Amino acid sequence: MRRFFAGLAALQMLAVVTQFFLAASGAFDTAPNDESFQPHRALGGGIVLIAVLLTVVAAIARMPGRLIGMSGLVAGLAVVQFVIKGIATALDGTAGGLVFGLHAVNGLAIVAVTGTIIRQARQLSRPAMQLSKPATPARQAP
Repeated sequence: MRRFFAGLAALQMLAVVTQFFLAASGAFDTAPNDESFQPHRALGGGIVLIAVLLTVVAAIARMPGRLIGMSGLVAGLAVVQFVIKGIATALDGTAGGLVFGLHAVNGLAIVAVTGTIIRQARQLSRPAMQLSKPATPARQAP
């Protein structure tokens, strides 16, 4: 189950990196409009689902509490992305643009936390190395 968790965390990172690509594709479209960002929005919902699933799998796999918490944090940060967009849209103008800048900063936080999760999950999914003492030769009496 721990290997599955590590694989799911890697899938989450792949989705987040793809999210940055889709955002850039929408922003640098010849005529950026609401339609240009549709794939970005759709994958955003998928990232929330993956993060929630990751949190549930972490709990079922009895991962350390800190790792379960970080998985939940990613889910929360992903939801905050939608909140930031809503606030920025409501404000409009310069203030909306400044608030919307937090969307990218929050995205970087998601990358950082997901990277930490992957690193720790890989360490926990590796089989424990057995430390054995080398056999010592028996002492012979002089």
